[in-house]
Amino acid sequence: MQTKRPLRALRTFLRTQDERIVMLLLILFVGILSIAPLARLGYAALIPDGGFDAARILRTLAGGRVIDATLNTIWISVSATALATVIGTAAALLAGLTDMRARTLWVFGFVLPLMIPPQVTALAWLQAFSPASPLLGPLGLSLTPGTRHPLYSAGGIVFLLGLYNAPLVFLSVRASLYRLPAPLIEAARSAGARPLPVTRDIVLPLIRGGIFAGAALAFVSSIGNFGIQAMLGIPARVPTLITLIYRQMNSYGPSALNDMALLALLLAGLTVMGMAVTAWLGKRGDQRVDNSSRPPRLSLGAWRAPVTLLAWGYLALCLILPLTALLGSALVRGYGQPLNAETITFQNFANALFRHEGIRDAFLTSLWLTLAAVAVLIPVSVALGYVLSWRRGWLARGLMLASELAYALPGIIIGVAMILFFLRPLPLIGTGLYGTVWVILAAYLSNFLALTLRPILGGYAQIDRVLDEAAQLTGASLFARLRDIALPGLAPSVMASAVLVFMTAINEIQVSVLLVTSRAQTIGPMIIFLEEAGSSTLAAAVGCLMVALVLILMLASLIFGRRLPPGVLPWRD
Repeated sequence: MQTKRPLRALRTFLRTQDERIVMLLLILFVGILSIAPLARLGYAALIPDGGFDAARILRTLAGGRVIDATLNTIWISVSATALATVIGTAAALLAGLTDMRARTLWVFGFVLPLMIPPQVTALAWLQAFSPASPLLGPLGLSLTPGTRHPLYSAGGIVFLLGLYNAPLVFLSVRASLYRLPAPLIEAARSAGARPLPVTRDIVLPLIRGGIFAGAALAFVSSIGNFGIQAMLGIPARVPTLITLIYRQMNSYGPSALNDMALLALLLAGLTVMGMAVTAWLGKRGDQRVDNSSRPPRLSLGAWRAPVTLLAWGYLALCLILPLTALLGSALVRGYGQPLNAETITFQNFANALFRHEGIRDAFLTSLWLTLAAVAVLIPVSVALGYVLSWRRGWLARGLMLASELAYALPGIIIGVAMILFFLRPLPLIGTGLYGTVWVILAAYLSNFLALTLRPILGGYAQIDRVLDEAAQLTGASLFARLRDIALPGLAPSVMASAVLVFMTAINEIQVSVLLVTSRAQTIGPMIIFLEEAGSSTLAAAVGCLMVALVLILMLASLIFGRRLPPGVLPWRD
């Protein structure tokens, strides 16, 4: 009897203090994995030896390589953002307002490149237009041998970044289109206004905020896109801040961490400035409207068939052509061989799946890291979503800001921050985590928390808070309320979060490229390593397998997509 009393008292304490305990655990989780590493990054960049040294900072930032990399980063990111904004806005207007044929399938194809790893995208385009192109070569349309590849240039980087990030603008603008006031468009059409004037004079002014919000997303993605910048920029000798950090790490290792931290802080400052400028532009003259029904479709009339043909032609050029060339490169015995009955082989796929020990180990490491990240982030996001949705306050806002900041910053910044934070021996365990898979897992948990949280917040918005309040009045604990009230309604959103995190993390490169070592390899950077080693056909096979995995997951998610809140799955129209 005496033994049961302390246990009963402990259960009573946990039931009455459960929300405070959960809040404390969430603060520790976000603080250790997001706030502390970023604070350590700032400390190493500005006061590495315990004091602020302005001369060192000026000397580092005024170097010729840093200035060139900074200027290249700015103009490449701004140019790519402009290109992505034009393409993404036009695509959103076409899919969201017109009666174009096969719209749902076209939206799926337009968004698909966003889910393909950027290093795979770069490799596919390089294979498509190389002199040894297995697709264009037999047609006599490939480059002449010895000709410099046009994508190995700053313009090539801008082109691919613009195409890659156009779906981000598309998703933002499409969300704004759904909030347009239907009566306003119907009145304009009734008055005899044609689609082009309606779009120019009514639609575009009303969706200005969505356009600039998409531009902000495209800028952040462009400035932090390591895969495309590395695959094209390093061979072309077009330095950017993100590739400069990578090359310094490869050349000097942890001894250059303080300078790398300063460059990472500069990259973070440029990212925040770009987001602030686009947010300011979006607010100027922004007309915020909400509409319960979607606006009417504008009839293309006689232009319907040509516009539909042009839209599908875009997908054929920008999606099908490079991916087909990637597959063709993976099916030949050696790089540069034509694709025919004599040269075709599945040996590269067999090597990638079964015989190449490095690829197999990297994939298995990525798989268990991804599953571990999903297993940790889902319960954390359910608890954090409860706090953010139903228990708002300054602590909740701080947690939200910290999680969003870790996701918004370029992944390579998180990588540098994790190296700095986990390089030294940790209390209790007496050793550092750098060079192990655990530091990669910590980076995943920090970087993907906001991605996991967004669908779950959408799920909470569909649950009536009165149910939680009634259960609380009856004395139900927080864990009981989450289990019996929140989780049944959140199940589809939880599944969507798991799919999004899995798809993003399994092929991820931005965060892990600085954290991989001989003891801890992931599959994302493997394509760059194989390409640098001259194994182009094997790299193409790995890229094809990555694309196949992404496509399977996207198609599988559509099975339960109808039960999800609107906008959770970006590839669902």
